[in-house]
Amino acid sequence: MARTLLLDLDGTLVDTVPDLASALNRLMASRGLAPFGFKETAGFVGDGVAVLVKRAFAARGLTPDETAVADFAGDYGLHAADESRPFPGVPELLRELAAEGWRLAVCTNKPESAARALLDALNLSPLLCAVGGGDSFPVRKPDPAHLIATLQAAGGMPDRAIMVGDHANDVVAAKGAGVKSVFCTWGYGTPAMAEGADGVANDLAEMAALVRGMLPG
Repeated sequence: MARTLLLDLDGTLVDTVPDLASALNRLMASRGLAPFGFKETAGFVGDGVAVLVKRAFAARGLTPDETAVADFAGDYGLHAADESRPFPGVPELLRELAAEGWRLAVCTNKPESAARALLDALNLSPLLCAVGGGDSFPVRKPDPAHLIATLQAAGGMPDRAIMVGDHANDVVAAKGAGVKSVFCTWGYGTPAMAEGADGVANDLAEMAALVRGMLPG
């Protein structure tokens, strides 16, 4: 059975905060609210669009109006790849792993359409066997069923898979699914979110060494 690498998207493969912040600030401006910086926006990321918008409004002491989430999602979907770029070395590493026989899949809480548009724009889609978005299945991370469904779509098995991500949701989902996990410190999560991970990587080289060691070819 081939090895499968399940990869989070925002903060793991791609630095998406520039476009998320731009879309969020356009939403804030349309409501007469103050904008957010990149660091603040990064703190809202990880649990999907609706939660991101809810956290942003909460930071302004408000709750989202009835069209806020849809307005943000529609705008962001048109601009998901304006400034977002893979972290340095990501495309090269994914090509290396694919050449080694790894099945690669993205498991993200970002809506599937936005995830696919971003991956297409960055030319990463041809390297992937599957994309499991936050609205692809009835559940999303940290529910392990999201990870399992994405793994099945990629043709993998839990005992031959590893989840790589920068958020506690990735670690919790992997543990519940019986899949090993690697936490990435270069993303948007906090160090405390690494608790329970089978490995912690500070850069791509360390991540590659960890996953190859956990599942030798």
